[in-house]
Amino acid sequence: MFKERYDVIASPNLNIFEFESTGPKGVIKKVVLYSRIRNSKFYNLGFGDKEPQTGLISDVVITNNGDSKKVLATVAATLLVFTNQNPDAIVVATGSTSA
Repeated sequence: MFKERYDVIASPNLNIFEFESTGPKGVIKKVVLYSRIRNSKFYNLGFGDKEPQTGLISDVVITNNGDSKKVLATVAATLLVFTNQNPDAIVVATGSTSA
């Protein structure tokens, strides 16, 4: 796994993680959110840019800030923290683009 990653701020129950991507397009706030699916052991991994005005997460914005490996490594690191805290959780993630 990539060793370089961003520092994250986690919510007390470790289901929300925030960090900042830094690159040619500036500093962009990112959020990783683990949401339980219908009282099951399944959790959705949501990830995207935090909209500055609304605070909402956009998972369709393509940032292209030149740090995709570092961002991916950061998201993966949150997954390890979340599953260590929730060992019975089954995490589901699907992409929002054709790639």
